[in-house]
Amino acid sequence: MRPTPSLPYRKIASFRSPAELREHFVALGIDLPCDDGILSTNEGSPLAEPLSVAGRTLGNRFCVHPMEGWDGELDGNPSELTRRRWRRFGASGAKLIWGGEAVAISMDARANPRQLVLRRETERGIAALREMLIETHRERFGNADDLLVGLQLTHSGRYCRPFPDGRSVPRIACRHPVLDRRVGVASDASILSDGELQDIRDAFVGAARTASRLGFDFVDLKHCHGYLLHELIGARGRPGDYGGSFENRTRLFREIVAGIRNEAPDLLLGVRLSLFDLVPYRPDPAASDRSQAVGVPETSPGESAIAFNLIEGSSVDPDLADSRRFLALMDELEIPLLNATAGSPYTNPHAQRPAWYPPSDGYLAPEDPLVGVARQLFAARAARRCFRGDVVVGTAFTYLQGFLPHVAQSVVREGWMDMAGLGRTMLSYPELPADVLRDGRLDPRRLCRTFSDCTTGPRRGFVSGCYPLDDFYRARPESKKLW
Repeated sequence: MRPTPSLPYRKIASFRSPAELREHFVALGIDLPCDDGILSTNEGSPLAEPLSVAGRTLGNRFCVHPMEGWDGELDGNPSELTRRRWRRFGASGAKLIWGGEAVAISMDARANPRQLVLRRETERGIAALREMLIETHRERFGNADDLLVGLQLTHSGRYCRPFPDGRSVPRIACRHPVLDRRVGVASDASILSDGELQDIRDAFVGAARTASRLGFDFVDLKHCHGYLLHELIGARGRPGDYGGSFENRTRLFREIVAGIRNEAPDLLLGVRLSLFDLVPYRPDPAASDRSQAVGVPETSPGESAIAFNLIEGSSVDPDLADSRRFLALMDELEIPLLNATAGSPYTNPHAQRPAWYPPSDGYLAPEDPLVGVARQLFAARAARRCFRGDVVVGTAFTYLQGFLPHVAQSVVREGWMDMAGLGRTMLSYPELPADVLRDGRLDPRRLCRTFSDCTTGPRRGFVSGCYPLDDFYRARPESKKLW
């Protein structure tokens, strides 16, 4: 049985109205807007406004975030479960599909042995995913001309687990005293050499060239959540051409972009960027009951020298100096798409993915999860103010549950971001964008309640999915083994 958290915060479901939620924001010191009602397209919803992206017009302001899939075939191909998920994304009504899920650039770059891999043997299967998503969208909504579909490309770096036995095979940009211990790095042998990074550069370029040939509109060069490219841009202590100075730490990124522009000039580029990070957290070791352990920071000397844009843990107005510099580089390289995220699901999930119920390997939130929501939305606003590209997608809406549209339409109207990105809630309630825009309503029975089973399941080797709320997954045998 899933442990019931004992927390001093109010559950979202306990708020009876947007006005009551706004009062709670004030009590928390959070200046976060929240509309009184959900607006449909006919009522002038800001989320229904079209958006121009590199000469294309998107039909609304909803985006499906990429999520790490754990249900592909061992050879990197999509499975029927993968196809089911992408089909549901196509039926969601969202007009920007930011990759569907993270796709590894090589077999050894996977974060789990069931992650999709873009290679010669999987081209047909991944191309079919895209075609199926678009056709589903066309059948449901009449056309797909205002839909943009990308593919997130990733190297898992420190979190590589490519083999069927699930063992960790970390490949890192630099050493970290806390994270090395967590993933089993014992020596410098795990550090990728400059030559190996150049091979990874070529793999990114090759994967992007393939994605373009398969018809994807853009690729995302994943710089978030502690994976390789994100870790590299914080590697101030790394020697050589790919560490130390900002110029060196972004060299691989610039080389990948140049290679893609040379080999696939018509392909749009985007970046999902962790705009800030917190120190690693762990369950309080002094807690007598592990299931009720609150997260506490596990700091290490020189933390700021081995992280990208490290901020104070409770801040809701983060200093984004590092990120502003990176966004300026994106502007210089004319990259139009930014997906704003933060932190890491491995080291500080309360900041990266605010939730009431932690995953089985996590900890109880050390702050009201609404603080985590606000921190990410404020960071996206700061990014939108300095980034000149076409699109900033915001993150962390799922925890808002029934008030998700109230806040999303408000922050989009006020220009904090251009689109509302939806992740976990797409697993339980993929039709949320369509219901909101068509009827100005939600189905509360299908809203993600942040049970975190979509993380606990994969952590235990099960396929990804929403076990509590999706009848399809609830009927699977894994559902009875989660807790």
